[in-house]
Amino acid sequence: MTRTAVVIGAGIGGLATSVGLVRGGWDVTVLERWPDVVTTGTALGIHPSAQDALRALGLGDDLHARTVPYRSATVRRPDGRRVSRLPLERIERRHGEPVRMLSRGALMELLRSAIPTARVSTGVTITDPSQLRRDYDLVVGADGIRSTVRGAFFDDVARVRYAGVVAWRGVTDVRPPEYGETWGPGQIFGITPQGPGTTNWYAAVATAPTSTESFADLRARFRGWHAPIPRILAEADADEVLCHPIHELAPHLSSFVVGNVALVGDAAHAMTPSLGQGACQALLDSVALTRALAREDHVPRALARYDARRRGPAQRVVTSSRWMTRLAGTRHAAARDALLRVLPG
Repeated sequence: MTRTAVVIGAGIGGLATSVGLVRGGWDVTVLERWPDVVTTGTALGIHPSAQDALRALGLGDDLHARTVPYRSATVRRPDGRRVSRLPLERIERRHGEPVRMLSRGALMELLRSAIPTARVSTGVTITDPSQLRRDYDLVVGADGIRSTVRGAFFDDVARVRYAGVVAWRGVTDVRPPEYGETWGPGQIFGITPQGPGTTNWYAAVATAPTSTESFADLRARFRGWHAPIPRILAEADADEVLCHPIHELAPHLSSFVVGNVALVGDAAHAMTPSLGQGACQALLDSVALTRALAREDHVPRALARYDARRRGPAQRVVTSSRWMTRLAGTRHAAARDALLRVLPG
């Protein structure tokens, strides 16, 4: 008898989980609250462990065709002086392959194309979450930081919390002499590859939650920083730049599962983007969940195995990312630069 699953949310975690479930013979329905599956976003760094997860989903070859390696990057001060290196070379030495970059849209397209048999319905509002538990053998909450599934079935005190940072992101044709991040008091500017011939940029600014800073204000913040930062911002189309206050889920959940319900991705462990691990952790969740279900027919027992495998590692990444966000947001630049020099790179 075919087992049935409903996945709430058609983001990276939801689609990746659907891929794994379909490959495991499940009858999968995906419900998304937005009118369309959202594919906007800029660059994502796929770490080797997340590449392994995509290979486990049968998508390794396609991943390499859509990505570019990210092998070397520096941390600099606003005047251009080098402070440290990002740990990309260490990651490649340890895992035997580099971090690979692609756009969020490319990853979403890759995942969506792998589940032609799944029913994906958009514009759906969940009015009775409890009915889903009765109608399906498995309910997966992949509906983001403000998860309806988490709110309905999990009693933890975890709440959505502003992380003190606003992030700006865009794409440019400007090719920098080198990639990396530039750290100034309370703000960071990053430049990475995104795909063949495309460059990704982002700015993170420590601001009050009531801030109404405009893109013109952002340009003024980085005026006088080393090239090509002012040029990138000057040439950027303000209407195409993404701007989001950064939120996280805190404190940690005591479990990612209850009965036949499991949380993945931001619904389980929304984190700041300082380590570039949000998408990677969602992919790892998806593979761990579907592997547990493949090895155990009893759904609650399988979900307990998933929780035991993923909750600790994911929450450690959340904590590390929170620490890095606070370090990046400090206005004590001299002390921060001194710490960066002694961190492994």
